[in-house]
Amino acid sequence: MCYNKAMSSDMVIGRFAPTPSGFMHAGNLLCAMLAYLSAKSKGGKFIIRIEDLDAVRCPRFAALDIIETLNAFGIKSDEPMLWQSERASVYQAAVQKLACKTQVYPCYCTRAELHAEGITRLPDGGILYPKTCKSLTAENIAEREKCGLKPALRISVPDEVITFTDGICGEQSQNLALACGDFIIRRSDGVYAYQLAVVVDDGESGVTEVVRGADLLYDTPRQIYLQRLLGLPTPKYYHIPLMCDANGRKLSKSEGDSAKRLLKDYGPQRIIGELAFSANILDEPRPIDIERLIPLYDKNKVLSNSELRIKNAELLKG
Repeated sequence: MCYNKAMSSDMVIGRFAPTPSGFMHAGNLLCAMLAYLSAKSKGGKFIIRIEDLDAVRCPRFAALDIIETLNAFGIKSDEPMLWQSERASVYQAAVQKLACKTQVYPCYCTRAELHAEGITRLPDGGILYPKTCKSLTAENIAEREKCGLKPALRISVPDEVITFTDGICGEQSQNLALACGDFIIRRSDGVYAYQLAVVVDDGESGVTEVVRGADLLYDTPRQIYLQRLLGLPTPKYYHIPLMCDANGRKLSKSEGDSAKRLLKDYGPQRIIGELAFSANILDEPRPIDIERLIPLYDKNKVLSNSELRIKNAELLKG
């Protein structure tokens, strides 16, 4: 594998990596905007990556719609976009490298078994894997293969604490063995897991900073662990609060918050101005092009928010 093609210089490289399982909403757009402004305000590059690992959940038309919407707001990639659906061989090479560093083992547990009563639930909605398949012998594995069972692949994690400093949330610590357990790097249907793919792709693209939603903060120690095993640098992380409307409701495309609908109803400059005002980049909500926000971007103002809200309730009325 060839990693770090862009890491030879001191250039900042940021990214936005949407999963096209649906259309963008205003919160996604804000995250893309802040990632773009953060990189550009430092004279850096910005790239877009399409995280379409699961082709069933991520139809091509949804990805193309996201790209079109981002372009309409002036958010464009400085490099050709990576499509994760086209990179299975790269992820397989990473799995092989991991297998040389630590224990990677097949897991035949079904969804029902994993969600059985008594299994510890995690804050991100997952489960703390009880290591059921970790002690399988070669004979045990052969028996399951004869029955046509297809395994997922799990990576063994150490009983140690991963610590990092988030640019927004501050000092973070997590014991992998207690907080997530041995986690999946390839699903039983052959689809490579998000945790693996995001690490490989950030490393190959030379990403130096990651601005993303706070819902992914819990995943970060797993990714740092994989970075260490693969010999990859750890980007600087900024986990922004999830965006809410004026009443504190988390934004959702199902509630009429579609970025495309906003674009049609109000135009890009007004939406950018409203989002910039919500994120404390502007002192008032006024129409503006995204490029004019670059010299105004001050991460200390943006990151002082405990939450991000669209302050104009009228903007989100269907």
